[in-house]
Amino acid sequence: MVRALAASLEGLDWEVIFVDDDSPDGTAEEARRLAREDNRVRCLRRIGRRGLSSAVIEGGLASSADIIAVIDGDLQHDETKLPAMLSALHAGADLVVGSRHVGDGDAAGLASPMRARLSNAGIKLAQSLARVPITDPMSGFFMLRRDLFESLTHRLTGQGFKILLDLLLAAQHPLKIVEIPYRFRRRTAGESKLDILVLVQFAGLLIDKALGGTIPLRFIAFALVGGFGLIVNLAVMELGRHAGLDFGTAQALGTIVAMIANFEMNNRLTYRSSRLRGPRYWRGLILFMLVCGLGAIANIGIARALYRESATSLAASAAGSAIGVVWNYAVSATLVWRQR
Repeated sequence: MVRALAASLEGLDWEVIFVDDDSPDGTAEEARRLAREDNRVRCLRRIGRRGLSSAVIEGGLASSADIIAVIDGDLQHDETKLPAMLSALHAGADLVVGSRHVGDGDAAGLASPMRARLSNAGIKLAQSLARVPITDPMSGFFMLRRDLFESLTHRLTGQGFKILLDLLLAAQHPLKIVEIPYRFRRRTAGESKLDILVLVQFAGLLIDKALGGTIPLRFIAFALVGGFGLIVNLAVMELGRHAGLDFGTAQALGTIVAMIANFEMNNRLTYRSSRLRGPRYWRGLILFMLVCGLGAIANIGIARALYRESATSLAASAAGSAIGVVWNYAVSATLVWRQR
């Protein structure tokens, strides 16, 4: 990447900041070695923080340049397009986007037909919500001025992978966008992070923007996972009943399986950026089940108290469930995934 940038940006003043989420592949060490030879190379190593969007935000804010370009480090984006993007910015564009879907651009580098379908589905959804016409709102290759970037950072969610769409939705006025076609290269190393969970995170970003950020994005995801857990609970309980178990045993089994399913989904989706692995995974699972057990006790107690005060059974149950969800979210976030 450094060699490619040096060739493409010859004659221009530039720096490159590699944002490394404490990866075990030697990225930080290699970046430091290059930095000793070339002072245009820097590495921002993050401990306990993960995620592409927040990495872009921190990397951009760490730079002193007047113009910021975002590009993946895996060489799938075409760095030779950077001078053309810079020219378009100087010509009056607010935001210049490397697009796979305009002119002679293409997305042949997507790893599989499934990933191509996921990307296309996200693009269509984003296009329907963005306030400006753009062919590739899911692009991770773009350029803008520092003053615009900094004016938008406080309105960004900083979660997920689609930072460009986050920027577009955070802008209070329509941006003048220029798209530069490029060919998305095939991957030569590493693995793509585009999967169905990324698309779910993408949907969560859209919900967050629709609600104006009044409800935390993670709480929305946590509640949706809880709804899925309810379905799992009922399904396992019914299977247990059909297998001859008494109601109490079947209900207990359904609750335990639902807790495990909820923990796994929250670990992969809601807290993807601080995902627990190895021994921490099992410690987190035990804590999560304890937290949810206490939440269930609070749920039942509050529901019974409200029912005694003449509330309808449905209203009392709904209020108890709401309190249980908030308890589970707040306490598990603090104790299990150690979020502020």
